[in-house]
Amino acid sequence: MDDALRNGVIAIARRAADAILAVYDSASFEEDAAVRHKDDHSPLTEADLAAHRCIVAGLRSLTPGIPVLSEESRDADIAERRAWRRLWVVDPLDGTREFVKRNGEFTINIALVEDGVATFGVIQQPVTGALWHGAPGRGAFRREGDADRPIHARIPAASPLRVAASRSHRDGRTQALLDALPAHETLACGSSLKFCRIAEGEIDLYPRFGPTSEWDTAAGQAILEAAGGAVLDPRGRPFRYNQRAGLLNGDFIALGDPALRAVLPA
Repeated sequence: MDDALRNGVIAIARRAADAILAVYDSASFEEDAAVRHKDDHSPLTEADLAAHRCIVAGLRSLTPGIPVLSEESRDADIAERRAWRRLWVVDPLDGTREFVKRNGEFTINIALVEDGVATFGVIQQPVTGALWHGAPGRGAFRREGDADRPIHARIPAASPLRVAASRSHRDGRTQALLDALPAHETLACGSSLKFCRIAEGEIDLYPRFGPTSEWDTAAGQAILEAAGGAVLDPRGRPFRYNQRAGLLNGDFIALGDPALRAVLPA
């Protein structure tokens, strides 16, 4: 990952953030934000589409030889996608429900996937301007203006554990895991910001039971692994991408300290 490519993707994420904020800050927010729904009944906003168009156009210009798989354009079937050794996996607006609630906890996710592995990720929070990026083996960073500050997961984890629990997706299995953990405190956090806060050492783990899509986790996994953490399925395997006919992930746990897997209930 050279500087030109990294900075080019960061610039695209920032332009997409501006496109989202043009809707978020508009006087007609309520009308613009919930005009229709996707096939899975999650809200689709004008901001999703504006960010999607910005990111896809930007990536196609920056890397014309690398296809883009976006939440808002997922038409390629597995036969076509299997020929893509490299691809961009994009969520133009992760946390649409948080967007509609106007709590600011939504993000833009852009990941480079190579041979199934998320090798680079950028996560941008439009409302605050915060941006995280990382490549496993090359470090994770929070960018402030044009300067990068290295970030690291909390290794070793300390008691009490700090556990991210989704505002919108808490379920019985998540609660059962929380009940079985040693001393811990729970912190609410939306969208892929959970991965970023684990990568910064503010949170230790994030359990997720139930469906997510590849664009929900790829950028966060790249950043978290770059910071020393891991995103593991129930068998302890790291997530891989663009390997299946469907684009849904299974259950996972994101860990700042991979050794925490030993204290988790089976």
